[in-house]
Amino acid sequence: MKNPAKILTQFPKRALDLDWRILTLILISVTFLTYVSLSSSSSSASSAAAFVSFPSFPPLKSIFSGHAAEAPSNRPVHAESRPANPLNGSRIAVCLVGGARRFELTGPSILERVLRVYQNSDLFLHSPLDANSYKFLLLNDAPKIAAVKIFKPTPIPETESQVRVLTAQNSPNGIQGLLQYFNLVEGCLTMIKAYQEKNNFTYDWIIRTRVDGYWSEPLGPENFVPGRYLVPPGSSYGGLNDRFGVGDYNTSVVALSRLSLIPQLDSAGLTQLNSETAFKAQLTTQQVVFAAKRLPFCIVTDRKYDFPPARFGVPVAAISSMGPLSGAKCRPCRPACSETCVGPIMSGLNKGWSWTEWRNDTLDLCDAHGAWENGWEELFDDVAGENLAADRKRIRALDMGRCVDGFEEMKKRAAQWDGPTSAEICRLGFKAV
Repeated sequence: MKNPAKILTQFPKRALDLDWRILTLILISVTFLTYVSLSSSSSSASSAAAFVSFPSFPPLKSIFSGHAAEAPSNRPVHAESRPANPLNGSRIAVCLVGGARRFELTGPSILERVLRVYQNSDLFLHSPLDANSYKFLLLNDAPKIAAVKIFKPTPIPETESQVRVLTAQNSPNGIQGLLQYFNLVEGCLTMIKAYQEKNNFTYDWIIRTRVDGYWSEPLGPENFVPGRYLVPPGSSYGGLNDRFGVGDYNTSVVALSRLSLIPQLDSAGLTQLNSETAFKAQLTTQQVVFAAKRLPFCIVTDRKYDFPPARFGVPVAAISSMGPLSGAKCRPCRPACSETCVGPIMSGLNKGWSWTEWRNDTLDLCDAHGAWENGWEELFDDVAGENLAADRKRIRALDMGRCVDGFEEMKKRAAQWDGPTSAEICRLGFKAV
């Protein structure tokens, strides 16, 4: 038998060890319950409901496992490591319309700041064939390509109701120009409907944007509001800015039905409408609620405009402006007017026409009465950053062989393709270079 005295002398030490272990468990339990209580009292009902799932708590987990808690990472959040998007569970159609023009500048920004922001987005492209169409090769980097239609434009017959409802005033190509644009928009909706029917589902949201839009920042999820169609403010020309729109499926169907709703506008007695006033009439006659919110994009333009702009003139923003520019016309330039110079010019514009928000030094102006200035490439690259600048240079360095191979690969990736041969698209582009 072991020495009883030795056992008695060891008992208090073991009891003390046991007491400390029990005390440690009690402290951990109290700390955990206090944390839950404080979290519940400071959260909203929805947050509390979400908390019931009890995600892992790294500090507590490290106590039990004996490992030190990991310090938060200081890595910058790039496109590939963005925080989880609340809309990633939604089906989203992204509708791109228009001619390729300066797509080597705008395309990479659409890829990076719209398409890649939403994991479940499907790309739909509806564009007329021209000498710039080969630049759409950049869309081969899109996460998903649902449908592409590149067509040879032909005149659209003008109906009596269209002639009554629409006006040729201030449209570069008259009523025919409006019909071509409306056809691009509604044609994209037709593509979306066909894809849905074939795959037996309905999109939750539709984003509609122009091919010539340059996005300076990502399109945020706060712009998706059920039952409400969102457009940018400014550049309204008496109606609503129609250079971008996002809404749920039902509101988007109304917003994108640019041609088929003209007879209803005619029945309502509406006449002499431009694109923007017709767009507003579509939404109001169909009782679609809309809202305007500033958005980080501008429309890159080669057109020339008087400077400084008169009351009904068009201001052209420097693409380097702080913004958001909400779809205003822009180009890369060394600003001709900034800071205190901007206020008097913009205050003189009609606010219901081509005006855009300018306060708090968010807008710099170009003198756009002539062609783009020498050295615009460097100006653009400085603003766009290394990745987007590399894409611009990649298009410039493209040759016929790589162009054709790239489009062949893009065709394989697209679920639906309606357009000329790869060789025709590329040949047309390189003939014009």
